[in-house]
Amino acid sequence: MSLLVVGLSHRSAPIAVLERATVPCAEVGKVLCELLDCEHVAEALVLSTCNRVEVYAVVSTFHGGLADITDVLARQSAIALDQLSEHLYVHYAAAGVEHLFLVAAGLDSMVLGEPQILGQLRASYAAAEQAGTVGRTLHEALQQALRVGKRVHTDTGIDAAGASVVTEALAAAAAALASTDRPDLAGRRALVIGAGSMANLAAAQLRRSGVAEIVLANRTQLSAQRLATLCEGTPARAVGMDGVTAVLSTADLVICCTGAADAVISVEQVTDARSHSRSPLVVCDLALPRDVEPGVGDLPGVTLFDLTTLGRRLEQRTTCSTAIATAYQLITEEIRRYLTAQRVAEVTPTVTALRKRAADVVNGELLRLDGRLPGLDTAVRHELARTVRRVVDKLLHTPTVRVKQLAEVGGGAPYVDALRELFELDPQTAATITATVLASTSGSR
Repeated sequence: MSLLVVGLSHRSAPIAVLERATVPCAEVGKVLCELLDCEHVAEALVLSTCNRVEVYAVVSTFHGGLADITDVLARQSAIALDQLSEHLYVHYAAAGVEHLFLVAAGLDSMVLGEPQILGQLRASYAAAEQAGTVGRTLHEALQQALRVGKRVHTDTGIDAAGASVVTEALAAAAAALASTDRPDLAGRRALVIGAGSMANLAAAQLRRSGVAEIVLANRTQLSAQRLATLCEGTPARAVGMDGVTAVLSTADLVICCTGAADAVISVEQVTDARSHSRSPLVVCDLALPRDVEPGVGDLPGVTLFDLTTLGRRLEQRTTCSTAIATAYQLITEEIRRYLTAQRVAEVTPTVTALRKRAADVVNGELLRLDGRLPGLDTAVRHELARTVRRVVDKLLHTPTVRVKQLAEVGGGAPYVDALRELFELDPQTAATITATVLASTSGSR
């Protein structure tokens, strides 16, 4: 079983394709179950964000697993497989682990070093665990990736090299709205549509920017009200989606980040709302699929920033090369440690089976001794037993230690096979030990 990553992101696909491929929160469980029903998939996790859709799976074979996963993605997105394949990337085994660690560290994000991906990975893991599609391999890989991602942000200062998508959107909005009397967002009126983590982040940053008012809108108004209560020090109120048009008539800035399947802001809606206003309006659409009809950006006095335009801005940004180099170095070392531990873990069941076989032989011979010498002094028997076990332990010490050392450098598999052959170890014994370890690990989570 090996890790297989299949996905598409802002690096490999246009926003229009990502929109269709994205997996809404309500459908994640269904997609996970479809993946687990596949012949070659043993574990699965889906990561769907505003700029990537990825499947992390533990598969029995590369080609079989790839075919299974791409079929599910094609059905989910309603995109023909040959068309979807043009935008997919694939990482297998060690390359899959490397990709996961880079994603967790924010080094594969649209905004380099953005920390929000850690929360998104945690949420994806929780959804997969709830669906029962996470096993030992994905559990260990994800937990290690989260730890590495957190360490990169803590130890390298890469956060200074990048920013969140929200930060970049607000910087773009401030530049578009800038005037001689208002060079930034201070005093502006903002509307945030959505109530998730990105909306929360947007509201917090708007509050720090000194806006005059924040209006929160969401399909569930109670969620918007809860978010409004967090905007201490800034006037904030909540409205339902039916109140958005009225707010648009006076807003300077709109941030859209819902999980809706269809657009929540239409050209007609903005036209009606701005019919009596000549002030500029900036709309930032941070959702995938889009929350705003693209034609909104063609309206007079309206500037639209979406993930495509923000991506172009980010390509032109300078970054802190020292922090990035340090982050890559750290990740390279963490990948080496993880893969080494995994290789050693793979040989452990065989080593354990070998020691169990030796213990069974010793116990059998001691029973024969008891039968042949029933009157043997107890102290003598105990000393004989200790002596025999010490001899066996010394004979097994070198081969078992050596096979683990060889596993650490990636050359242990042939020697594991040799041990099984030379000592006539039943493969089922090693499999049973592995299953016991897996059950123990699963029960401890």
